Amino acid sequence: MNELGPVGRGDLLRSARAQLLAGGSVLFGGPAGIGKSTLLSTLAAELAEGGCAVLRCAPDESDSQLPFVCLIDLLAEVGDAALAALPAPLRTALDAALLRGEHPSSDQSRLGVRMAVLQVLQRLSAANPVVLVIDDVQWVDPPSAEVLAFVARRTAGTSVRVLAAERVPEREQPANRHLCPPEVTELAVPPLSPRDVARLLLRDTGRLLPHSLVARVHEVADGNPFYALELGRAVLRAGAPESPGSPLPVPRRLRALLLDRLGELSPQAQATLLLASVATRPSLTLLRAAGHPDAARDLAAADRCGLARTGDDGIVRFRHPLIRAAIYAEVPAHQRVEAHARLAEVVGEPVEQARHLALAKPHEDEPVASTLMSAAASARRRGAPVTAAELASMAADRTPWDDQEVRAERRLAAAEHACDAGLRVEARTAAESVLADARSPRLRVRARLVLLRNAGQALDVLSPLIEDGVADAAGDPALEAPMRMWAAGRALLIGRTAEAVEQSRISARLADAAGDPVTAVRALTRLAHLLTFTGDPEARPTLARALELAEANPAARLWEPARLQAIVELYADRYTQATQRLIPLLRKVEESAAVEDAVAVMVTLAEAQARAGQCRGGLETARRAIQLFSEAGVSCAPALFAAALAEATGGSVESATALARRGARESEADGDKLFLMRNLAVLGQILLSTGDAPGAVRALSQVADLGAAMDIRDPAVVRWHADLAEALVSTGDTERAAALIDSARERAREFGRASVLANLDRARALLAVALGEQHEGAAALRAIADRQRALPVPLDRARTLIALAGVERRCRRRAAARSALIEAYEVCAAIEAVPWAERVRDELDRTGVQVRAEQAPAELTLAEQRVAELVRAGSTNREVAAALFISVKTVEATLSRIYRKFGVRSRTELVRAMEVLPEPAIGEPERVALRSQAG
Repeated sequence: MNELGPVGRGDLLRSARAQLLAGGSVLFGGPAGIGKSTLLSTLAAELAEGGCAVLRCAPDESDSQLPFVCLIDLLAEVGDAALAALPAPLRTALDAALLRGEHPSSDQSRLGVRMAVLQVLQRLSAANPVVLVIDDVQWVDPPSAEVLAFVARRTAGTSVRVLAAERVPEREQPANRHLCPPEVTELAVPPLSPRDVARLLLRDTGRLLPHSLVARVHEVADGNPFYALELGRAVLRAGAPESPGSPLPVPRRLRALLLDRLGELSPQAQATLLLASVATRPSLTLLRAAGHPDAARDLAAADRCGLARTGDDGIVRFRHPLIRAAIYAEVPAHQRVEAHARLAEVVGEPVEQARHLALAKPHEDEPVASTLMSAAASARRRGAPVTAAELASMAADRTPWDDQEVRAERRLAAAEHACDAGLRVEARTAAESVLADARSPRLRVRARLVLLRNAGQALDVLSPLIEDGVADAAGDPALEAPMRMWAAGRALLIGRTAEAVEQSRISARLADAAGDPVTAVRALTRLAHLLTFTGDPEARPTLARALELAEANPAARLWEPARLQAIVELYADRYTQATQRLIPLLRKVEESAAVEDAVAVMVTLAEAQARAGQCRGGLETARRAIQLFSEAGVSCAPALFAAALAEATGGSVESATALARRGARESEADGDKLFLMRNLAVLGQILLSTGDAPGAVRALSQVADLGAAMDIRDPAVVRWHADLAEALVSTGDTERAAALIDSARERAREFGRASVLANLDRARALLAVALGEQHEGAAALRAIADRQRALPVPLDRARTLIALAGVERRCRRRAAARSALIEAYEVCAAIEAVPWAERVRDELDRTGVQVRAEQAPAELTLAEQRVAELVRAGSTNREVAAALFISVKTVEATLSRIYRKFGVRSRTELVRAMEVLPEPAIGEPERVALRSQAG
């Protein structure tokens, strides 16, 4: 709520500032309501505060017929002294234009006005830069436009600039560039992202709307901030729609603005537009079948009014999604009902037909409700849980009131579909309503199961829900089995592994008694996973039982056993097998399962990819997992862990640190000890790699305590032992390091964890060095690095080589140190381990060795692109800092990163490298936004 400046426009403002401060002009373009005026106001205030003389005008459409009205507004703040200094003929001509004398009608007098304005601006700019701020430049009256065009062509050598905005249809360019100086930069103002719309609504209303509702506001507004604000305020006034598919309220003044030309259409054409707004995929064929034979003619008239058009494929497309919503909201309810009834008769697709049928009969009707439930099931099978939730919710509303149990069943089905879709608010509301009213233990248990699924990792606070559910289910194995599964999940998350094992056993036994293979497979899979933590030999046969049961029962062919197989392979360093199993599994889960299921598979896949050195793939997978939960409006500690690990391996150390800390905080808040361990383990590794050994000890010691409390014996479940040992060595606690290495090595041998054992051996070699055995430690590190060639964990080998280089330097064997670093760099570069490659390159720079990447440099960030372009143009560090509103120190740090990415060591080398680089790699959109353009 305390965010300063226009929401979501940081990059756009920075580009405009850089252009203006470099002496150029800026012309923003975009549709009405996109935020151009806000950008102009923000920049104008900054420029005025910085000492510029800011002259403004903001014409309206009605002003375009008034001669020189824009010129009058622009010069309103110019003092009489500046005008008095003009030669008499020019002063007379300008006075006339400013309504202080006779209107300039001759060619000579009009030239006098132009020359007068040019001289006034030149004199003003001699003292301070002058910025002409022109909003809605498309409405500038023709006489003023002639003056501005004349002046714009003659501003070279002066500090006169133009900051303007023009209303432009989407994907079109401004038509009034000629009113700005030739070096003007055109910047298109894009729609806001869903996240930015959420921030905008929060700042404006002070209310955090449900993410699903924000997503709908964004979709209808198409990212337009003005429309989004109007819709958001209307939602708060009217209340959220009852079901996911209900239309958003469109306020009257917004409808009046969008539909100002609707009255020009005939009643028949308006009826055709209404039908098009009601249809899911309106087409001429559909409209004609619904009783509108002249639909093509009606839509041609609508196209002339800027409302909708028909494509070459016969599909009707509204000029803006909000026009569609406004037309639907504008007509009386009975007309909407009639339109839905017509479409229900002609639409062939069952799901869409059921929806129209329901909206045509907005009252209790069992045949309609039954049809809706069938359509909901069909939509869910096709992987459309949002549609399924909408249809099931409508079915519940249309179920006769005297059949409360069936009504509750349908409400629960809607809640389950909403939960699958990540619509948490809708799922919770529906399930809580059933829990409050249902008399049947079966319905209450089902409602609790939805609420537990909906809670994500935060199961600790829902203990009463689980306990009450177990009590309600007592005596009914079919109900008790899934409740015991959740009891096992809660016990695991809060660190009670033995209790989780027992609850999983009970769940599997009850599910078997109830003839419920789905719950049985899940319980056995969870039990097998828990048994792997302690190395129980029953883990393998338990998983085999789950797989055998799933194979024998098609309904129980779930994703969990396959994911556990991949996890077992991940623990054993069989990353190729793990990823080969997970990638097709993810495709299958994304098609049919719930959001949290897809994220669970992504987390495992991202971890496998990151550890195997598939750094780019790991980053992409982890970012998709984060995005899925972001789209659902919630956070997820497992996804944060995967993203932190992937960023630490192949992305940004800063991002990895922030993600790991956030994941640890959210795990702690949820009471999730397992992913608290995992997030802290990543954080500890990052702190160790960045030289904060005491911080690493603190984080990893907490991991050690949690692991001991949970009785996690397999050192591959959470990989922290070698990192803590190295951190202890670095802080001088050699006794504790030695004890940890010995105990962990024993466990690693017991479980056959080759890569864990190699990392522990690296820690033991560093311990030997710390105890004065430098030559022995170096020899051990060389042997470990050779051994790690055969292991599928290339980054572990790179870390060993980096450690070896440090020891070789201490032994004054500089050539050997350089050789180890070069080899480490080659490993990191090959797997695209960006942060590690940068660290090694820094080390090599200090030794005087320059390493050039054989491939194109890593992609520059937007901030790096801006700095690189300004340096390429000849700007000094101080000039770059001033242009981008950052410190000189930040410029220096950014340049260092750019040098590393290009494999250069000076400005001259950077410019040469950029000259030969293919254009797209530099980031052409950003280049256009930053460079002055001629003509």
